[in-house]
Amino acid sequence: MPEVTRFYGIVIKMFFKPKEHEPSHIHALYGEYMGEFNIQTKEMIQGDLPQKAVEMVQEWLNSNADKLQKMWDEQQIYKLPPLQ
Repeated sequence: MPEVTRFYGIVIKMFFKPKEHEPSHIHALYGEYMGEFNIQTKEMIQGDLPQKAVEMVQEWLNSNADKLQKMWDEQQIYKLPPLQ
């Protein structure tokens, strides 16, 4: 699964669209925890990330949702800046 970015121990990854299912989403990995986030709603669809990590991923998504949706639609993954 290609890595999009990482910050504060959280790794954000995305599968290419043909291998994944709708809705468009990202995977956030934090140690032994994992969360799957809807790109449009920014909600955690499934997973067990701690609340603080969920909030950081959602903050990052607020700044990057349009770029992530474009990646999903065009099936081209590239690096994005981390949460600052």
